[in-house]
Amino acid sequence: MTKIFSKNDDGFVCANCHAKVNKLGYTSRDHCPKCLCSLHVDNTPGDRQNDCKGLMVPISCSPSAKKGYIITYRCTKCGAIHNNKAAEDDSLATIFSVMNQSYNKDKY
Repeated sequence: MTKIFSKNDDGFVCANCHAKVNKLGYTSRDHCPKCLCSLHVDNTPGDRQNDCKGLMVPISCSPSAKKGYIITYRCTKCGAIHNNKAAEDDSLATIFSVMNQSYNKDKY
């Protein structure tokens, strides 16, 4: 099944940390650049048609040679897992913190 991308670059207030999140400008904004959390709102990227609406929390981040960092999310409501490319303005400190937590969890 091919994913269909719908650009939806609206700003929002983060459901997790309550930061005001501005439009990204070059693609669909779907997560907070401060805490990296998101809402489970898409069936296909940008469509905003998913009824779950659960909080998506970052559970791991990994570097990608072509895409910068890839963030892996788990929905706290339905358990769905999905990956997303980090945005240019995402907090590197938060990315590294998630990477460190994931590494330490896997290590022990």
